[in-house]
Amino acid sequence: MQTALMIYDGSAPTDSDVPRTGGVPLAPAGFTWPLCGCGGPLQFFAHLPVEDGVLSVFLCQNDPGACEFWDPGSSANRVHLFPREELRPVAVPVAGLTLLPVTSAIRIHVVTIDPEDALEEEGIEPDAYDLARSGWKLEPGERFGKQREVLGSLGGSPSYLEDDRLPVCPSCTGTMEFAAHLEEGMTWETAMNLGGQLGYVFVCTPCREGAFLTG
Repeated sequence: MQTALMIYDGSAPTDSDVPRTGGVPLAPAGFTWPLCGCGGPLQFFAHLPVEDGVLSVFLCQNDPGACEFWDPGSSANRVHLFPREELRPVAVPVAGLTLLPVTSAIRIHVVTIDPEDALEEEGIEPDAYDLARSGWKLEPGERFGKQREVLGSLGGSPSYLEDDRLPVCPSCTGTMEFAAHLEEGMTWETAMNLGGQLGYVFVCTPCREGAFLTG
């Protein structure tokens, strides 16, 4: 059982093509900054290079809690799957809450757990992400802990999310695939406001459509 945790790794250049939270989004030419139904621009949360391109995650923070950024069908969030070719920094709107205060680099730390060692009572397999987040180590031999440095994970399965909440692609009507977890972050300077919830990023790779929700 392997989980690819995303670990806080200090600061990063605002326009770097590395896994990060915050900074400026990179997008193909012609990209227009997404707007919420409230009329304000969405805030850019994360740049996540994945096998099929780059995931860019945006949420509305213009009046936190007023817009339903936790709802995958809401205009208050947006997930884009961009091809890796010819990405460039996007012009940032002059008004609205568009950028996080700090750009945080992410490193990938793969946690491997023996399934036989991970079984709970009655042989029930525990949640892989929850187990990895609770028990990751910076170096072999160090104790478990420092959970606040975990910024989420890439791939795997959505933690404790019921099947009836899996988003459907608006283009092909197929069920989207899980792509990433997002945690709020280390401190108030670096944190993404997720309302204290765990964020879930989904994608339909053929249609290049994405979705976001919290739970």
